[in-house]
Amino acid sequence: MKIIVGLGNPGSQYEATRHNVGFMTLDLLAENLNIDFRKQAHFSTVGEGRVGGEKVLLMKPMTFMNLSGRAVRDAVDFYKVDLTDLLIIYDDMDLSPGRIRIRPGGSDGGHNGINSIISHLSGRQVARIKIGIGRPERETTVKYVLMPFPDQDWDLVKPSIEKAAQAAEVWLKEGIEPAMNRYNGISSQ
Repeated sequence: MKIIVGLGNPGSQYEATRHNVGFMTLDLLAENLNIDFRKQAHFSTVGEGRVGGEKVLLMKPMTFMNLSGRAVRDAVDFYKVDLTDLLIIYDDMDLSPGRIRIRPGGSDGGHNGINSIISHLSGRQVARIKIGIGRPERETTVKYVLMPFPDQDWDLVKPSIEKAAQAAEVWLKEGIEPAMNRYNGISSQ
């Protein structure tokens, strides 16, 4: 079994914000895989399906970003999933809008959602797809990540969400290395 988690914040006021690119990517991936988000479990909205004969759980934690680890830990413990079968998709201010980066693990990079997950799982070796949102010029970090994309950034980010969904599908079917080889360094710019 594999679990893919898209990070974001619940509620319509956050739907189009920078911090919700993980949710946006998961919605697109679910559409591509013909999986519906039909139930609530593990403090999340979840969709279940099969890809290549393997069970897949797509999760959008409803705990708010900074408490994402609680939801992820609950699902990992319930299904007894190895951390190598877990993928997290989220926003990254250190990447410019339009860029994605795939990694097999690493630090939280200052991202509170990833920090929560690492803390709850007691491990940093969790595969991730990071979607660039850029850094704020004038706003505080909190205000910046909770703002919608301006049109010029959205024109760059939308294709990167599509690439991130494709990369997640490659991860599901072939693993982290092929996903990294095909999608790292790709930019919509």
